Amino acid sequence: MEQDMHIKDKVLRGEISEFKKDIAKKAELLVNDFFPRKCIELNTFLHEDCMQTEHVTNMTVKLEIPVPAPLLLQDDAETVNDVAVPGKKRKLDGAGDSIPGTKILSFSSGLVPCNKKILKIIDRVKPEIRLMMEKVNTVRMWVTHLIPKIEDGNNFGVSIQEETLGELRQVEGEAASFLDQISRYFLTRGKIVSKVAKYPHVEDYRRFIEEIDEKEFLSLRLILCELRNHYSILHDLILKNIEKIKKPRNTNIDGMY
Repeated sequence: MEQDMHIKDKVLRGEISEFKKDIAKKAELLVNDFFPRKCIELNTFLHEDCMQTEHVTNMTVKLEIPVPAPLLLQDDAETVNDVAVPGKKRKLDGAGDSIPGTKILSFSSGLVPCNKKILKIIDRVKPEIRLMMEKVNTVRMWVTHLIPKIEDGNNFGVSIQEETLGELRQVEGEAASFLDQISRYFLTRGKIVSKVAKYPHVEDYRRFIEEIDEKEFLSLRLILCELRNHYSILHDLILKNIEKIKKPRNTNIDGMY
């Protein structure tokens, strides 16, 4: 029984060792090859014509929600100097077609679509965010595995590893916030579209839709800039300190670059 446990423990240690070697191989390839390539790729994307800031006003689309003709009921108006003045608001029959069994209203214009121009950019940006989170996580695991056991003294190289880990964690956190920002855009836009549907004569709501579409375009461009910059900074930081990161206790003279 004890011998079987020893064999299983040995097999498990071997599997963990292979896992660490695989992580190290992938991480070094990411730092040396993938990070700089993605930096150039994202920079090229940023310079495409569709991503230039001068085209921000082209990102807006016409909201397909009709404006019904103003309708004033005789009972809802007061007369002042022979001029009809609107009184209390009343719900008009036929303003919306209710669907039996639900509280949903169907609109004559049908589906109110997303902004297809913004959606096209989001569909390109989101995979880049998820990819960065995955790759940076791999590099973070590699650096974590390189941290030596805790000892007294000669910890200068370890502090460099910890600084690198801090930078990697910050990049992961920012990438997660980018995804949250995109989700909030759809939520905010949807709420205002519902306001337009409810109050179709209020032009400010329609204008607000244009404003948040323009803002989202600029935010997406900024996200791409940040992704590009993160790849560049991580590549530069890790390569400049690669010897201290891989062998932290071999030197205690030179500082972090």
